[in-house]
Amino acid sequence: MARFKIVIPARFGSTRLPGKPLLPLAGKPMIVHVCERALQTAADEIVVAVDDERIAEAVKALPVRPLLTRTDHASGTERLVEVAQRLTWDDRVLIVNLQGDEPLLNPGLVDRLAEAFAAQQRAEVATLAAPIGAAEELFDPNAVKVVFDRHGSALYFSRAPIPWARDAFSGGQRALPDGASYWRHIGIYAYTAGFLRRYSAWAASELERVECLEQLRILWQGEPIYVLPVANPPAAGVDTEADLRRVEQLLEDERSERRALP
Repeated sequence: MARFKIVIPARFGSTRLPGKPLLPLAGKPMIVHVCERALQTAADEIVVAVDDERIAEAVKALPVRPLLTRTDHASGTERLVEVAQRLTWDDRVLIVNLQGDEPLLNPGLVDRLAEAFAAQQRAEVATLAAPIGAAEELFDPNAVKVVFDRHGSALYFSRAPIPWARDAFSGGQRALPDGASYWRHIGIYAYTAGFLRRYSAWAASELERVECLEQLRILWQGEPIYVLPVANPPAAGVDTEADLRRVEQLLEDERSERRALP
């Protein structure tokens, strides 16, 4: 198994759900659930990059490393850059970025991404994609689509349905067309520490600003992104109050199933 580290950016100042990492889910703060999932992976170190001491306090009983980072980062990736710099990680170190609002994450997906990333030689960034099976998801701008070449290198990410099925969509069809595969981007990333240091010097690109997609900064710079297709996407994270209720019910269901096991 490839050696890798996990960094979990956890920001207190969410606009839609203030204090999101500390919101209770099935009896625990959300960030604790995320850390517990991360601890089920093969990672040799887990760092929780926090912007508030209250989040660090919530995870202090776990075998993870809370690190207080600056509060002015524009993205989780920028927070990762600070972590890699402060911990003086070698350029070759593999880092998986887990979001602090993904309490239902499948630990096996993380291990698969790290293993596939370590095995390929094309890119210093890797991510996941899962097949789209419903037209509603294809045309949802909140579901980011990705197209990639035969080697698994990303060609483009977009909120629009890509590839554009000219004959079907120009005629007003809003169904999955025959003869085309559609992939949803899953926002779990793996990087080398060296890549993160390069990334920190880049300004936002025009494409990134237009689509509001941070990964387009990487393609704009001519850097490849390796895309690992997986059969099933992880359960959605928490962005709204409705998400919070949905995830809490799923966690309660999981706990009930464990109790029922002989």
